[in-house]
Amino acid sequence: MCGIFAYLNFLTPKKRSEILELLVTGLKRLEYRGYDSAGVAIDSADNQEITLIKKTGKVALLEEAIKDFSEKLQVSGHLDTHCGIAHTRWATHGVPSEINSHPQRSDDSNTFVVVHNGIITNYKEVKVFLEQKGYRFESETDTEIIAKLIYHFYKQHPTFTFRELVENVVQQLEGAFALCFKSKHFPGECVGTRRGSPLLVGIKTKTRLATDHIPILYGKDHRPHGRVEIPSLPRTGSTEFEPLEDKQVEYFFASDASAIIEHTNRVIYFEDDDIAAVRNGILSIHRVRRGGDDPNHREITTLKMELQQIMKGNYDYYMQKEIFEQPESVVNTMRGRVNFETKTVVLGGIKEHIPEIKRCRRLMLIGCGTSYHSAIATRQLLEELTELPVMVELASDFLDRTTPVFRDDVCFFISQSGETADTLMALRYCKQRGALIVGITNTVGSSICRESHCGVHINAGPEIGVASTKAYTSQFISLVMFALVMSEDRLSLRKRREEIIDGLKNLQGQIRKVLLLDEKVKSLAENLYNKKSLLIMGRGFNFATCLEGALKVKELTYMHSEGIMAGELKHGPLALIDNTMPVMMIVTRDPVYIKCMNALQQVKSRDGNPILICEEGDAETMAFASQYLEVPKTVDCLQGILTVIPMQLLSFHIAVRRGCNVDCPRNLAKSVTVE
Repeated sequence: MCGIFAYLNFLTPKKRSEILELLVTGLKRLEYRGYDSAGVAIDSADNQEITLIKKTGKVALLEEAIKDFSEKLQVSGHLDTHCGIAHTRWATHGVPSEINSHPQRSDDSNTFVVVHNGIITNYKEVKVFLEQKGYRFESETDTEIIAKLIYHFYKQHPTFTFRELVENVVQQLEGAFALCFKSKHFPGECVGTRRGSPLLVGIKTKTRLATDHIPILYGKDHRPHGRVEIPSLPRTGSTEFEPLEDKQVEYFFASDASAIIEHTNRVIYFEDDDIAAVRNGILSIHRVRRGGDDPNHREITTLKMELQQIMKGNYDYYMQKEIFEQPESVVNTMRGRVNFETKTVVLGGIKEHIPEIKRCRRLMLIGCGTSYHSAIATRQLLEELTELPVMVELASDFLDRTTPVFRDDVCFFISQSGETADTLMALRYCKQRGALIVGITNTVGSSICRESHCGVHINAGPEIGVASTKAYTSQFISLVMFALVMSEDRLSLRKRREEIIDGLKNLQGQIRKVLLLDEKVKSLAENLYNKKSLLIMGRGFNFATCLEGALKVKELTYMHSEGIMAGELKHGPLALIDNTMPVMMIVTRDPVYIKCMNALQQVKSRDGNPILICEEGDAETMAFASQYLEVPKTVDCLQGILTVIPMQLLSFHIAVRRGCNVDCPRNLAKSVTVE
């Protein structure tokens, strides 16, 4: 998705060069989210106009373009108070181009400029209204209507504050958005708002904060029934945050905490329909209407993230670093939750709800992409240990079918970012129907985290690479721990539980051993990188590895790849097998081993040359393949964690060999916040 970064300094002298450097660095921290163009907006040299600098392509190209503007902007001049906004765009409406890049402007004089994440679904209706009023559009974006709409309100109500203008605007918008506004009529002010797309603000002061929370002012719902003729809102007061004693303060608006962690660890996560305005160094948060259970304040949260966690370190790619962080990330997921001595598991985030969950009708696991695969990976174990029906659903399909949901259902929503649009919409659908909502996320303060009744934070640490790796294994373990909690009072399952807990204890060392296969996997990639397709087969606990491995190959290498249930081989896929089709098979000594061996023999008898992922020392299985990767043996339900890592490494090495952008695959974004 797109990335927003805005910086405002109040009574904190900064050179224009420093402000531009801050904005560009903020965009670089958001590069992993995926984008095709970038831009910034700051005040011109005379402080009377706004200068826009936009470029198609990488942030590095924008940085070069800024150097060309240096003399015109007088970058060495100091500014005591200034607001600058910046953006990386992932094209939705209109091709990647400078004219379609953000910030978008209201007119040729750049009276109002705005940056936007998300999609405005009613932009055509608003655009028709504005065209009838004489406005002419220069871009193909849905965002330009926002800039022109606020300008329209300003001309109608020149006495309104900046925040009041934004309030009028957002009431006319439908869809998902996070917005940051800047205007030459309101110098040194910034207004941000969100609905369905993440936005937060970081606060940096030289003195202590006056409070750890900011009260919210609620107004009445003045949303008009019509969609075009827009009456003005009554003007209302505000409640505010300001630092004690010294008024010096800096604010950092961003769509992700990774963009601001190097400046401050004090942040406020905005809720839907929050309108946050900074004026004269004071931050106020206002809402036009009250939500269902919305609190009366926003807490200032202290981030636990460290800057080095979002840096590459000694690795060439973020994804490579994250693959090799898995021995630590799986331990972090279990830390404080699994007691290996007493063989007990405690999940504090859902502890109070366990009795209710045990009485439920069924468990529903809902996610997209990699998160969906983690649900498939653990469904069999959940059914075994809970003895409840377990449904695994793709969030988008779940909504399309308007699936029946009941008050005694328990719905798990799995998302690395906690902002995935389809998953979030499915959560709200289930919540409206009275189901218990459990969030499984990697991001504290995310929308899914806040809107769930309870949940499990997977503690995988920041994941920068677009293709998820360590989040998958941590989601996997989180769901395994939930299954163990659900079966803790079952005497008949004690032996099985202890076996799984012993497997979890040994997991860190076994993952380290799998990572030693890196050079062998790299050699294998040399034989596969020029192929057009790759089939990956398995069944039972390893079927999810096939799906996840195929997804990684597609995401990173742009090769066609398909994960196939080995039991379905004779029902169609066998027609693809010949001596030119690369086939990988995952065969481990689990309850479906014999069935997997049957599928392996069928591939061999059709002149196939399967590449195996199998257990160490399994000579009988390895005899059927010329190439194989050996992984340590663990309990069957955890084997998928060890077998997926060679697939992560393989997709990484093929992508590098093919010259693909490993961390930012084309057309993809880290957090998918549009449906």
